[in-house]
Amino acid sequence: MEYYNRILEKRIKEITKQFPVLLLTGPRQVGKTTLLRHICEAERTYVSLDDLSLRELAREDPALFLKQYKPPVLIDEIQYAPELFPYIKINVDRDQKNGAYWLTGSQQYQMMKGISETLAGRVAILKLLGFSEREKRRNISGAKPFLPSEDYLKQYYSNVDIADLYESIWRGSFPRLVTDPNLEVSVFYNSLLQTYLQRDVRDLSQVGNLEQFTRFVKACAARTGQLLNYSELARDVDISVMTAKNWLSILIASFQVILLPPYHTNITKRLIKTPKLYFLDTGLCAYLTGWTSPETIRNGAMNGAFVETYAITEILKSWWFEAGEVPMYYYRDKDGVEIDLLIEKDGFVYPVEIKSAASIKRLWAKGFRTLDRLKLQRGFGAVVCLADKAQPIEEKVIAIPITAI
Repeated sequence: MEYYNRILEKRIKEITKQFPVLLLTGPRQVGKTTLLRHICEAERTYVSLDDLSLRELAREDPALFLKQYKPPVLIDEIQYAPELFPYIKINVDRDQKNGAYWLTGSQQYQMMKGISETLAGRVAILKLLGFSEREKRRNISGAKPFLPSEDYLKQYYSNVDIADLYESIWRGSFPRLVTDPNLEVSVFYNSLLQTYLQRDVRDLSQVGNLEQFTRFVKACAARTGQLLNYSELARDVDISVMTAKNWLSILIASFQVILLPPYHTNITKRLIKTPKLYFLDTGLCAYLTGWTSPETIRNGAMNGAFVETYAITEILKSWWFEAGEVPMYYYRDKDGVEIDLLIEKDGFVYPVEIKSAASIKRLWAKGFRTLDRLKLQRGFGAVVCLADKAQPIEEKVIAIPITAI
């Protein structure tokens, strides 16, 4: 498979010089191992805990395992042997060498528990998802985390090709689908789903009924970009609310979905307090909800939800791929005022609205003024849409093409 350079490469090289342990997390099949092996080439021993015999050794005798596989080493799928963490701590405290251990993992809960208890302060944790749009276009030079500003928008953007946009939404961002245009989308996602159910789901929870869990995953996909209602979700799948919460935690732990929290403030109690649900890959979401082509998504009832999900995930990638994170929220109050995304940085709140339309309207930014009434420090605002070029809407608010994210 042809290698596509990743934005995160530069940051990995920089950060590995500062920490003895580097952990790269993310869902299966997004290229974690490929990325790290490309960077280290032959300089680092590679060992995968997908190998059952090596996994058993790592779990039963972690000290011996680490003697056999000495630093610098790349240990793949570390979540299968959390017993290694205390012994890695002993080694890095003794040797005091940065870049000694590179780890990958595709499940958050087991890894994070072990790391928080044993490797705090010694490990840099980075997140990887499927290709960003810039990585797909192989144009990653100068990539920066998305933050609405005139300077950011002057950097780069290309005209929106509607057909290409919906093709990207429908096909998704998994590397195999991007690098092999002949790979059948439904076959890939069916295989991915079965692997996910048989491996991650069984590892993370005692899910007795995988068929019912699959219906739950599909019900979540149908709600991407919507407020999360546990009672409604549980009713549709015929499970308890507690089971729905437990199963959603599995989707979060395995990097399938994120919950975008509502913005909260002590100034007003009229804010909606329910999070919004987003799938982290629009292609998988489209497969689960039965959309069979880019055209059906574009003309279908979920068009707006898919465009919003795509924009949110691209913004998230722009931060994660630079090894950074900022607080992100959505805003909705009981008066019906909505803002799709608020990015909070350095005391300012940057509002972002997302529209699946190309004809720019001034009323799209109307909700931004609510932030002024709440006496928040409002930064530059953006309306992400399908327009071909950036265009001011009002003072400190600009409409931008979705390709500028």
